[in-house]
Amino acid sequence: MLEASVWSSYFIELPPEEAINAFLSCGFFSSELSDEHGKMLLDRGNPEKEGARLKRFADERGFDFPQGHLLLRADICAENAVEVLKPWLDLFCAAGIKAGVLHAAGGADLTAEKRFERRTETLRKLCEYIDGSSLTICLENLRGETTPQNAFELNELIDAAGGKNLGICLDTGHLNLISRDSPRYQTQGDFIRVAGERLMALHIADNDTTSDMHLMPFGRGNIDWKDVMSSLKECGYNRLFNLEIPGERLAPMPVKLMKLHFIRQMCSFML
Repeated sequence: MLEASVWSSYFIELPPEEAINAFLSCGFFSSELSDEHGKMLLDRGNPEKEGARLKRFADERGFDFPQGHLLLRADICAENAVEVLKPWLDLFCAAGIKAGVLHAAGGADLTAEKRFERRTETLRKLCEYIDGSSLTICLENLRGETTPQNAFELNELIDAAGGKNLGICLDTGHLNLISRDSPRYQTQGDFIRVAGERLMALHIADNDTTSDMHLMPFGRGNIDWKDVMSSLKECGYNRLFNLEIPGERLAPMPVKLMKLHFIRQMCSFML
């Protein structure tokens, strides 16, 4: 059975330990470690020590981080991309994170051929660095013209990089923003089916196609959640059902906690 979670930056104003306690108070036992909380931990010092410390704190409370977001603004076409991301990988491995979400972004000034070459080279080196660990780097679909937008493009990049230690993260909100007239458009269900066994992480969020609103399902957005849920079941997805919803966090803490109780009930209905 899928486990519902909300990414940790829902409580962006709290350190990660306090965020864990807040999630537990609302009935959540897992989360995606956000880029913001990852940076907080890295700023404290040694990545491996801080990751292990967070894992101990979470384990003692029956909480875990099966998923995490690597540096949000990473440019994997940059010459120093691997060195920039190594501390994040060390942190994630020590924290017990199994799926590290990464944007296959950067290199907008390069030719398409050179950009693809740089990305595959970086991914190969990152995968060599985590070889032997339980961490998988999950490439997220984006919406920029020079970034992978659908599961075909993500599969192509993964195949070129060798495939090992690489998977896919579906961001439902990003996919919903691709024009229906674009040859790169995929429905949510088609994306899930094409990704298949490589689908190892989710960013669940809704919007009305005007902007990346990052809303909870069944609100002002128009994503076909019946298609999403039936396709996940069809493909046997059994990892974290993770909501990435910064559009829902602009509220006083008591309201955020009340909303989170509702979100947990909504996830139970969806799952």
